[in-house]
Amino acid sequence: MLDLFLQSALIILILVTLLWILSVIIKNVSIVDLFWGIGFVVANTYYAFSSGDLSGRKLLLLVLVTLWGLRLFIYLSIRNIGKGEDFRYQEFRRNYGPERYWWFSYFQTFLLQGMLIMIVSLPLLGVHASKNSLELNFLDYIGIIVWLIGFVFEAGGDYQLARFKQNPQNKGKVLNTGFWRYSRHPNYFGDSAVWWAFGIFSLAAGSYWQIIGSVVMTILLLKISGVALLEKTLNTKKPEYNEYIKKTSSFIPWFPKK
Repeated sequence: MLDLFLQSALIILILVTLLWILSVIIKNVSIVDLFWGIGFVVANTYYAFSSGDLSGRKLLLLVLVTLWGLRLFIYLSIRNIGKGEDFRYQEFRRNYGPERYWWFSYFQTFLLQGMLIMIVSLPLLGVHASKNSLELNFLDYIGIIVWLIGFVFEAGGDYQLARFKQNPQNKGKVLNTGFWRYSRHPNYFGDSAVWWAFGIFSLAAGSYWQIIGSVVMTILLLKISGVALLEKTLNTKKPEYNEYIKKTSSFIPWFPKK
């Protein structure tokens, strides 16, 4: 298992390094965001084809991770390409200075993302490196249901948000319909659910400690790069957001308060 992990880590290291070189050339660190989903597809595909026969659970995981990763890549590409560097990276560039940020970004952003991909992908490694029976069992079917729920909320939430932002009349307004009626962050909830599904597949394969990857992904979404960061921004930019907070569940979908 360790050899498989280290070999995959080397591939991810090479890819994030090449991506960093490209970002220096085009002066745009935002391209790292596009690699997030693809990085998991690469790691999972390497695990799958380097760990033996593609039986039941491995093949299922290969399909589900690829669908999730490619959907995220396409969505972020449509949203980000042609719009310049994201404001977060522009702020980092100003704070650290352009003469220093070009190399500092490698450690702060690209290398960090590569490390997180390897940690979060541990449930995938748990499935592919397992020596137990790879026939689907009861836990696998629970995992499939959780994945479907998560994927629908993540993809559906992203789609509804994109449609909402396309209408100039919605500028400054709060999206509170569709999935967003039941959760202030249905896309982040969906992302977390998808990764808990992968954790369930890992448990089904007899790999237990590897679900730490699902835990780390949820912490990232709730406390670091997702909900916490976005809530802070929206509270200052949208006056209606405080009222939305009072009525709507923060993360796990639930019926709005009256």
